[in-house]
Amino acid sequence: MPLIPDRPKPEARLRYSIIASPVGPLTLVTSEAGLRALYFGIRRPADGVETEDHPALQQAARQLGEYFAGERTVFEVPLDAVGTPFQHAVWHLLREIPYGTTTSYGVLAEKLGNPNKARAVGLANGQNPIAIIVPCHRVIGASGALTGFAGGLAAKAFLLRLEQRPTEVPLGVQADLFAF
Repeated sequence: MPLIPDRPKPEARLRYSIIASPVGPLTLVTSEAGLRALYFGIRRPADGVETEDHPALQQAARQLGEYFAGERTVFEVPLDAVGTPFQHAVWHLLREIPYGTTTSYGVLAEKLGNPNKARAVGLANGQNPIAIIVPCHRVIGASGALTGFAGGLAAKAFLLRLEQRPTEVPLGVQADLFAF
């Protein structure tokens, strides 16, 4: 699914909901075109209306629940990320990183045709507005070290461990995932 719709962004108000997850509360934000953001923590968009009834929010919440339960490896949520063409190119590459694997900023820069753009790739990765679903957590330093992550390094480590051993999610997580 493309990150950039073939039409201008609608000016309608955004809808959002806050869900609980094993990495803390997540704020899901959608436009009419698709999921606009997934933030770690509670973030109420100034131009948003809180709701749990929007189909895109329900779909994202359900698929995230399946992901955390070890039942989903690929997300099928319509996306509507806002960014520059370069950011969209990086975010597209992030979606191609297979579940349970990692890559580096340098490798992504090479895939974009310029190995000298590793730092720019890192900046675009850090601006990814739809964490987890657009799996920026799968990008690590060239040395194999965990690098910055919007949800914090503990959350990044958790997500990488989850993808290595999806059946070892702590018991009870699935049942309480959406209770907030």
